[in-house]
Amino acid sequence: MPTTAAARRYARALFQIAREDHRVGEVLDELDTLATMLDENESLRDALLTPLHPVEERKAVMKSVSQGSGVSASVANFYSYLIDQRRLVDFYGIREEYQRLADEDAGLMTAVVTTASPLDDRRKDRLRRALSERTGQEVQLDIQIDPTLIGGAIAKVGGMVFDGSLRTQLSKLRANLTKG
Repeated sequence: MPTTAAARRYARALFQIAREDHRVGEVLDELDTLATMLDENESLRDALLTPLHPVEERKAVMKSVSQGSGVSASVANFYSYLIDQRRLVDFYGIREEYQRLADEDAGLMTAVVTTASPLDDRRKDRLRRALSERTGQEVQLDIQIDPTLIGGAIAKVGGMVFDGSLRTQLSKLRANLTKG
């Protein structure tokens, strides 16, 4: 699910508050708690994310959920504000962007790596180290499998794309052979 511009704005605002309070990690844990609850409980997801339910009813449910899960007052107020602004539907995008901001603040980058088949631990470590050297930051891998790649891998980290897929290599070879 793509992160909307609104989700990025809300995540930045929450991140700034958490950073000022020196609670970046704790707030991320609280966002993860709600994400898990929404993923595991369809009736809760329906009550909070369906606009057909009145705002006050959704706020009461969120307050109960927040108190029951030990969510801090600042995050509970943030959830309430999202309901008032009809932006709780952007929660997953907000959580994803908040994670990105927290990682960036900690000097971490996430590389989305698409491979044709699963990588063993040795290859994962080599790839992580190579990407860390190229970017100058610590890189963590988010590995996705796409059997249509045939072979090789494509890594997207920050604004860079490293395409080492077999399809791309064959295309380059074909272009070189046809040139002359």
